[in-house]
Amino acid sequence: MWLIARRSFTEGWARLLATLLAAMFSIGLIAGSLQFALRAQDAASGSDASEYARTDVLVQGGSADPDDVNAAPDGRIALDRVAGRPGVAAVAGDAMVAVTASGRGGKPILAPAGAATRLRPWTSDARLSPYHLESGRAPAADGEVAVTRHVLRAGKLRVGDSLTVLLPRQTRTMKIVGMVTVQGRGAVASGDLLLAPPDTVRRAAGLPAGTWQAVWVKAAPGVRPAALRDDLARSLSAPAAGSGAVTVRTAKSVRDAQSAEVQATGTAVGGAIGLLASVAVFVGLFVVANTFGTLVRQRTRRLALLSAIGATPRQLKRLIRFEALAVGAVGSAGGVLLGYPVSGFLTRLFAQDGFDISAADAQFGWIALAAPAATGILVTQLAAWRSARRAARIAPMQALRTASAETAGRRWPRLLGALAVFACAWMFFGPVFAVRAEEPPGPDRTIGCCALILMGSMTTVAALAVLAPFFVGPLGGLVGRLGMAVSGEAGRLARATITRSPRRVSAAASSLMLGVALVGATALVVLSVDHRFDTTGRQVMRADHAIAATGRTSEGAAPLPRDLAGRAAAVPGVTAAAALTATDAKLVDPPPEPPSEDEAPEPVYLTVSGIDQAALPSVLRLGGHLPRLAPGEIGLASSVMKANKLRTGQRIVVRAARGRVPLTVAGAYHDPSHLFADQALVAPATMDRLDPDASTQAILVRGGSEADLARAVGTVPGVKVLDEPGYVKTASSALTRGMRVAYGFIGMALVLALFGMATTVSMSVSERTREFGLLGAVGATAAQLRAVVRWEAATVVLLGVLLGVGTALGTVTLMHVATGSSFLRPDPPWWLFPLVAIGAAAVALATSALPSRRAAAIPVLEAAKAE
Repeated sequence: MWLIARRSFTEGWARLLATLLAAMFSIGLIAGSLQFALRAQDAASGSDASEYARTDVLVQGGSADPDDVNAAPDGRIALDRVAGRPGVAAVAGDAMVAVTASGRGGKPILAPAGAATRLRPWTSDARLSPYHLESGRAPAADGEVAVTRHVLRAGKLRVGDSLTVLLPRQTRTMKIVGMVTVQGRGAVASGDLLLAPPDTVRRAAGLPAGTWQAVWVKAAPGVRPAALRDDLARSLSAPAAGSGAVTVRTAKSVRDAQSAEVQATGTAVGGAIGLLASVAVFVGLFVVANTFGTLVRQRTRRLALLSAIGATPRQLKRLIRFEALAVGAVGSAGGVLLGYPVSGFLTRLFAQDGFDISAADAQFGWIALAAPAATGILVTQLAAWRSARRAARIAPMQALRTASAETAGRRWPRLLGALAVFACAWMFFGPVFAVRAEEPPGPDRTIGCCALILMGSMTTVAALAVLAPFFVGPLGGLVGRLGMAVSGEAGRLARATITRSPRRVSAAASSLMLGVALVGATALVVLSVDHRFDTTGRQVMRADHAIAATGRTSEGAAPLPRDLAGRAAAVPGVTAAAALTATDAKLVDPPPEPPSEDEAPEPVYLTVSGIDQAALPSVLRLGGHLPRLAPGEIGLASSVMKANKLRTGQRIVVRAARGRVPLTVAGAYHDPSHLFADQALVAPATMDRLDPDASTQAILVRGGSEADLARAVGTVPGVKVLDEPGYVKTASSALTRGMRVAYGFIGMALVLALFGMATTVSMSVSERTREFGLLGAVGATAAQLRAVVRWEAATVVLLGVLLGVGTALGTVTLMHVATGSSFLRPDPPWWLFPLVAIGAAAVALATSALPSRRAAAIPVLEAAKAE
């Protein structure tokens, strides 16, 4: 049996190589997906270093949001209120200013894993400073900064280079004088740090001399941090301690909260990436099982001959499993190595969408290496187990026939298997309706429903692949009759070969079906979302132009300087120019209701947009009947009012950057585009009370010419002037971040599926070497043999397109029904599916061209020697 196995390897090297490549590419996609998911999770949860590493107690001015540990406190505190108190060994003032830093070419530097970039004061006291200078020196003069290592890596900068920093109210160019790490890390839990002299940071934060947002405190030797916290809380709250409320916390509690937050972020990122990776993993497993099953099936004749000369079923099974082990081991080793460039490609795609995971290094742990390898070996062994059982049951005389059709008795196991797989699919489809009934409308419900439907659809694809041989007969007869009308005798031969071996045809069609389903479902979702954004965006936007930033940050489009609105208003012909600002606010009163008695309530955060009320009617057309907002009033989207049971005229309290602010609900409105004022709207005076440093998302302009506006803002780097369609497209792309990664996963999965189809078609031609040679011996011409292969490819296209299009339409229809989202409508343009069919036909004909020429060139004597 060892000699037979060795001869099988050497004689069938071409077929074995095709199977090996399919396994390697499949395992490479699985390994790359897993590597990327692990790296993304490590980037999100691995930056557990904290700037409070050497601090014992943190005294914050005013109050701090307990649900957002990285938010700046809303008050101020003088440094001398804390210095010199009993138990205090050292103090340092602290403030944080959210900024956007740009590297070479003016490209914004993305903070690791969706975090933020903040300007913080350099702390020179070694008892409190967590910063370790890796190179350069500490910042000493205004305009100098030391940066964390990730800033240099992501921005492709070096110590001594200039750094463009966009502050809330101005843009500055600063010189990098040093690179630091914190606890050995290149970033901290809250993101990237730009460390400047204290006076520079205090002025950027708008703080008077001697005051800070917070004070770091080092406890004296022998003083416990918890005891010092209690002492400071009592003494600083006393009437004689000075004005202004404070919040006193141990630094350990802040570090623990930061760690919990980044761990939660890492889990969420890993789950989202895992969902995308599951598509790639499913396609990889599908291709491996399908290709190896084809390899074993085409050797049925040789296996039957071995059985005829005395080989036992156990020996045949062992032979096939040995082949599977060799293919799985070699393919897994190559696939694991291939996974690293695949992961690098996905990482670059993710960075383009504003989520940089380059802070995490490539993973070499046992999960990243052993899991894909074990998966490849396991899948090939499972495919070998199924194929070995089938081969061992074939009688020698049945296998020696030149052709054999499936018997009716073998249909029932296939039907029962398909029903079992369909039942597994409903394990995903069933909970969708439970999620819809229990969860309120919103992004979380939409994402949850779509994830379940996606998993159910992939399982449905597997069930349809099991049933595919049943469709080959009717479709083969239809294609055969068409072939007879076009090609005469070649069509009749094609019809006979198609209907005689439905499993061979369905194996190739299954891979094509998977590719068509991926392309069709993705295209339906993308076209539906783009059409909805374009329609509603143009409906809402009345402005003729919009001034926006060219760069992106981890939170979306880069902010703009506010003074651009004044420049735009001064351009001749401009009748209205309004800055669209945005900030986040937490709804404090009324408090959110808990989902159940045993669960804590989830905090409600609102994205609050600000715009000049006088210019609003000229630049935006919002739905509803929202009156002109006065200072202290807020307009809420109708969905927000319904979800939180609010009403017009009600007094609410929100917490923003400047603390708690009471507001009056002036009315409800609706922004169907979700691009301009998705949740809440206020006047500029109210926005200044909430967050005077709120970022400017865009400048909406009515009137004027694009050329004049471009000249007016041309001195500001990274700014462009867009027309109405251009800005709608740019704004919508900010809401669809991560789609490049989805396209990358789906694109690689599609290539793999098509490669699996091409391999299966090529191997099916090799399987029929004897058949084609004998047809040539009895008079079939080379053109007729090529026509037979092409008509068989046409059957593959017809079956794959019909099942794939049906799966795609069903998937998107279920998404629309389950979520109720108007952005997920299964309303394809007339050209979509004909284009998909033409593409599938082109791929099938291209992959069958070489096998058909090879079939026509098979000599009669070679065919007679074939197994």
